[in-house]
Order: sequence, then C-alpha cells, then structure tokens
Amino acid sequence: MTRILVVDDEPQILRALRINLRARGYDVEVAGTGTAALKAAAAHPPDLVVLDLGLPDLDGVEVIRGLRGWTTIPIIVLSGRAGSADKVAALDAGADDYVTKPFGVDELLARIRAVTRRLASSPVDATATARVGRHTVDLATRTVTRDDGVETRLTPTQWAVLERLLRHPGKLISQRQLLHEVWGPEYQQETNYLRQYLAQLRRKLEDDPARPRHLITEPGMGYRYRP
Repeated sequence: MTRILVVDDEPQILRALRINLRARGYDVEVAGTGTAALKAAAAHPPDLVVLDLGLPDLDGVEVIRGLRGWTTIPIIVLSGRAGSADKVAALDAGADDYVTKPFGVDELLARIRAVTRRLASSPVDATATARVGRHTVDLATRTVTRDDGVETRLTPTQWAVLERLLRHPGKLISQRQLLHEVWGPEYQQETNYLRQYLAQLRRKLEDDPARPRHLITEPGMGYRYRP
C-alpha cells in the first residue's frame, strides 16, 4: 500500500485529503507544520509527500530541501501561490510536481498516479549503461556513479527525464514527447518543468553545466543526449 504524507496547515484540507486518499486505498499520515512533517518523514518514511508551501513555521521550499537531504521520494507541492517564481523555486529545490489551489481532488489523484508511475523501473538490458561527463549511469540498477566512486542521487522525476534521453542517444526528443512521457498526456505547455529538470541534471552530471556536452537543448524543439 502506498504511504502518503500530507502536509498542510488548513485542517479542512487535511481532513478532506485524508478521507479521499484513504477511500482510494492509500495509507495516509498528516502533518500541520514543516517541523512535524520532517519528523514524521524521518520516523516513518512515506512513499510520496503532498506539501503545502505556506506553512506556519517553515517555508515549504525549506521542507523540500530538508527532505532532499536524505531521500528521493516524490514530492507534489499543493499551494495557493500561483506565481511562476514560486513554482520554479519549488521545482528547483526538488519538487516533482506543482498543483495550484483551489484544486480538484480528481486532478490531485491524477498527479499522484502519474508521479508514482515514475517509481516503476522500465525493463532494461542488464548491461545498459551510459556516460555523462565523469559519471556512469546504470539504467538497470538506476544508479549514477562518479569516476571517484561517489554515488549521485537523483529524484524519481530526474530519473524519468534522464532515462528517456539516454535510451535514445543522439535522437532529438521533443518537448511535448518528454512532457507526455514523464508527466502525462494532460501536460502540454509546461516547458518550464523541462528547463528546470534539465538544469538540475546538468548541475549534477555535466562537467560544466553552463556549457553542457551531453544533455543538449535544441531551442524551440526539445532535447537530446549526445554520447
């Protein structure tokens, strides 16, 4: 059973989500503050976090960073902040998706299903590996290891984006195709998601993120992996 930690300071939202998610077979834990959320996640690690940004003690972005310090579990932000700067900050900190309040429960459930699908590894050749900068990416074990032996951790969404590029070396993958395959068919225009995730991957994997040699942007068209 998928375990979801819901973090929000509005009791009515916590109650509604707890009822709706449990009715659909999810195991749900709730927290009303960022501190409580970090403690709950450490004590009983969830499979997914639904997180409000406007918490009374900590900004939600700080909670994301706190979680990303030790876990790659999917994080869906649920927030009344509709500005693009807030979305960019949350995605850049490591969130996997962003839902703006007011929201429909069906929309949130669709986002949860989409992000949990990314946890499942696609069948791959046991020897499938690729090189990005000084890193070896093993698609079978879903690990990234630097030449000095240090492992680089990726979130589920970072993995999903990277994997789709590495499986088609040299091929241009369109923005629409990446959005469709990683986030789902309802995503058509959220190209800012792609920019943020490619920037994150370059910072983690490229020798010079400002001048990438492997994770290439084709302006207005899409992205490609250059071996």
